[in-house]
Order: sequence, then C-alpha cells, then structure tokens
Amino acid sequence: MDELLRRLRAGLPAEALITDPDVTPTYARDMAGFCPAGDPAVVVLPRTVEEVQHVMRTATALRVPVVPQGARTGLSGAANATDGCVVLSLVRMDRVLEINPVDRTAVVEPGVVNAVLSRAVAEHGLYYPPDPSSWETCTIGGNIGTASGGLCCVKYGVTAEYVLGLDVVLADGRLLSTGRRTAKGVAGYDLTRLFVGSEGTLGVVVRAVLALRPKPPVQLALAAEFASTAEACAAVCAVMERGHTPSLLELMDRTTVQAVNRLGRMGLPDSTAALLLAAFDTPDPAADLAAVGELCTAAGATQVVPADDPAESELLLQARRMSLPALETLAPATMIDDVCVPRSRLADMLDGTAAVAETYGLTIGVCAHAGDGNTHPVVCFDHTDPDESRRARESFDAIMALGLELGGTITGEHGVGVLKKEWLARELGPVGLELQRGIKKTFDPLNLLNPGKLF
Repeated sequence: MDELLRRLRAGLPAEALITDPDVTPTYARDMAGFCPAGDPAVVVLPRTVEEVQHVMRTATALRVPVVPQGARTGLSGAANATDGCVVLSLVRMDRVLEINPVDRTAVVEPGVVNAVLSRAVAEHGLYYPPDPSSWETCTIGGNIGTASGGLCCVKYGVTAEYVLGLDVVLADGRLLSTGRRTAKGVAGYDLTRLFVGSEGTLGVVVRAVLALRPKPPVQLALAAEFASTAEACAAVCAVMERGHTPSLLELMDRTTVQAVNRLGRMGLPDSTAALLLAAFDTPDPAADLAAVGELCTAAGATQVVPADDPAESELLLQARRMSLPALETLAPATMIDDVCVPRSRLADMLDGTAAVAETYGLTIGVCAHAGDGNTHPVVCFDHTDPDESRRARESFDAIMALGLELGGTITGEHGVGVLKKEWLARELGPVGLELQRGIKKTFDPLNLLNPGKLF
C-alpha cells in the first residue's frame, strides 16, 4: 500500500487521490443488488490521459488490479471494487472537446454526462440518440462500457452504432487509437466495437469520437390500453410488420401500470393489463399515430389516446418514466432484470415472467422497450427477509433462463458485470467463452483490468 501510494503520488496531483477510509467505500459499488464489492485501496480521479497512463503503468508494475468507473449508475456490478484495487473514477474527465456539424461528430472525454452532451449538440441542430433512463447522471464512458441503450433504440439503435473511434489506455499504460472520424471505414479488425460493451475489462476509454444525427422534429405520442399483454404484444408485432418506424414503442404490464397509478395518480383503469406507448418524430407524426392507433384497435385495444401536441405527449410519456420509481415503492428492494427476446416472442416473455412471479410468490412488474424486445422485469422483495431474498434471486435466474429458451439474450443493455457471469457462460457456450477469454488475455495478460467481471 505504501509503495502504491508513493508511486501514484509521483505522477498525480494531490487532489486526484482519495485514501480516506471513510470515503473510499463510497466508490465500492454501482446500483446493482446481489453483487459483492470489495474495499478499494485508493480512489484516483484523473483529469488527463497522461494521468490515466501513469495509473496503469503503476498498477502493472505492482500487479495491482484497477476498476474503471463512471457515474456508477450501472445495474450489473460491473463497476464494483475488488479488495485492494485502485478505483479509477473518470468523472473528472468531463470535457466536450469538439462538435463538428459538417462531419456530424462529437469528440468527448469519458466523464461527460449523457444529458450534457445531448444539450450541447442540440445547440448545433444535432442529436445524440442513445438515451438511457439515467441519462441525466450516467456518463458516456459508462454508456460505452455497457453498450447501453434507451427508449429511442427502436428507431435509432444503441450506443455501439454511434461510437466511431476511441482512445484507450491499455493495461500496461500504452495509448491505443481505434476507429475513424470518417463516415465509412473498414481498415482492419473493428477494435472499436470490441471495446464497446467490454465493461472496462480490456482498456480504459479516455476519449471517444461519436456520430451525431440531425435534430429530429418534436415527437408526438399515443397511449393504448389493453385487457391482456397478448393483445398489446400483437399490436407491437403489427406495428413493426407494417413497416412503421416509431421513435419510441414502450410497454408496461398490469403490475407496473397499477404502481404508476398509485404513485402518479395517472387515472388509468384498474382493468388495464398492459399499456402501450408509441411516439413518432416524423414530418407528419399525427398521421403515423393515427395509423398505429388503428392497428392497436384492431389488436384489441380498449382505448387509444393520441396526443394533440408535444406537451400532451410528455404527459403520456410520464407514465413510462415513472415505472421504476413506482415499482420501487412496492417493496424495500428491487432487482432489475434486462432480458431481450425477438419481438415475435415478447408475449411469451411477459406471460412467462408472470408465471415466474406466481411460482416464487413475488411481485414482478415488467416495463419493456417493446419495439426491440428488450424487457426489464423488476423483482420486488424484502431484502431483510432471507427466504424472500433467496426467492428473488431464484426468480431473477428463472427469468434469464426463460429469455434464453425464447431465443433471446441475458442482457440487452445493462451488461454482465458480476450479476450475470454464470449466465454469460451459458449463453456463449464453451467455444465462445474460450475465445472471449483469449481476447481478454491478449489485451490484459496479467488480468488487472476489472478482474472478476464477465467471466
């Protein structure tokens, strides 16, 4: 410990180091439950690439593990500390370095908050689409690390589709530049995509070149109520099959709707088994909403409410944004799953999750990015009750097993971290796991970067 601190201090300003044992534990974990976290030896908050390189060279020389962190809003334990590690918090590297309206690119440091970037590019008539629900606090570096998504993915895609190039400090302190600034480029293996979603296990992202889009028109939304999840999911399939491209297509099950009703006094009927929210940012959103409204009615919607203006649209979308806070009021603790299935199996996923809730005697609400099949079952339980905690974890696993059975994946946007290590091995299979471990060893032969995550 003394030698570690001595070497770190030789290349870092005093304010970049936190060693106070009352403070360092506050950097020990992200927002995931059921994930172990260790005690960091020191927390480092660098401001420059050179300071990150110094940390990695020191860690390599002394064989000390390093856990990169952003805002710690993650939900898989990927940012959790290990005993004796250096926590490398990148939140002070928070500059938007460049916005180029001609090339439609932005160059940013990893600590830039998603919402800050979105507002900065909007001033230039541009748009950065990825919008995780924690966009007001989560950082671009964390978004890249977990390949995060958001409400707009159905039309605009996920973070990986907007990362053109990266500067990455490797485990031994070398600086690697990947990707490009051009609209096209196929030179060599796509190392940029390899780092996106790697959860800090291959290198430390210190700069990113991001693609931007022209700012779209203001969207209009509708809400459609259904008496069954099957009918709501049939409407989702009809919308996609007919070639519509909504900017948002979200679904909430009965448990979630009732929780939102209680918290926000939304006035939804108790008979609503599923609420579907759709939005369009097209040149004629009212026409698109009318067409989708007809499809919802044909699928069995009991009521379809289109918004007349952006302000009314925002009121409709408040229900979706309130989903997680509302479900959190149902029990002392929640566990948020993140299982993505083919859109055609969405109804099976929701019905199967309801069956899991009944089997384990728990309340489980589901909100979903229905347009891309990404479901977020939220297990509500009392963490002070050992039996209920056990059932919560078992139900969480049962939901992941269900997702794989339906041809899906264990995580659509939250990542693997610690929480889903066992399930990653099941999804990849032995050959896939062997190759991924080989990639990890190539980039980090001493296993110093975020050890114990993913594998």
